[in-house]
Amino acid sequence: MSEDTPLVIDPLALEARLQDQRLRIVDLSPADRHAAGHVPGAIHLDYGRLVTSAGPVMGLLPDIGAIRAILTELGIGPETHLVCYDEEGGGKAARMLWTLAVCGHEALSLLDGGLAAWSAAGLSTTTRPAAETAPTRTEYPLAYGTERVADRGWILDHLEDEEVILVDARSTDEFTGQAAYAARGGHIPGAVSFEWTRCMDLDRHRRLRPEDALRRDLEAQGITPEKEIVVYCHTHHRSALNWLVLEHLGYARVRGYPGSWSDWGNQDDTPIET
Repeated sequence: MSEDTPLVIDPLALEARLQDQRLRIVDLSPADRHAAGHVPGAIHLDYGRLVTSAGPVMGLLPDIGAIRAILTELGIGPETHLVCYDEEGGGKAARMLWTLAVCGHEALSLLDGGLAAWSAAGLSTTTRPAAETAPTRTEYPLAYGTERVADRGWILDHLEDEEVILVDARSTDEFTGQAAYAARGGHIPGAVSFEWTRCMDLDRHRRLRPEDALRRDLEAQGITPEKEIVVYCHTHHRSALNWLVLEHLGYARVRGYPGSWSDWGNQDDTPIET
């Protein structure tokens, strides 16, 4: 990312760019939250359109045609600077940004702290319906890449690889197996726990924590920049924020696991630790 399109954008910096015609702001909050007030110019998108499921496995990447249709609808083309936010701390927004990054789109930003931080900065919201701010439709012929994705097979092939570290963004109870939302509970062997809320400063409207503090905590867990990192949670929703934080900090090789524990924990033969 460049200084012009930082991966994490401050509310005041975004407010200064609202008239930029290259900008598209996407709100992944629930529809009623969006209707009650949103960042001026923000377009609502239902998070469910970004993911698909297959049996018990959730949070999979949809057919690329579904993503192309969304981008056409939102008026997002190769030169568009996409800014996303949600109401929960950035998980849904980060999942959209990860999806576009997988496709090779470069100009991507998370609104730091979302709408709560926007309002706390004294910036105004609007209830203007999204239909009135809909941009011109455009075609964008994208394809999924592989550099930012790890599936079950890739992880199984790299379980003994000392250059790869698995980062589990779920709660401690899910990590240990005390809480199980799949056929089996626990975590992928060798994974370290870094719950996604550790990325947030809960006293500052869920903005990301200071970079120095994040680096210190990550490296204390062995999550260091020279490693190739795979982040996962239950569906790669929460862990999308971990992906974004690591990319923001300059980690060069970070992959997300679509399906995550809903895939791994619902297999009969995948190795598990508790």
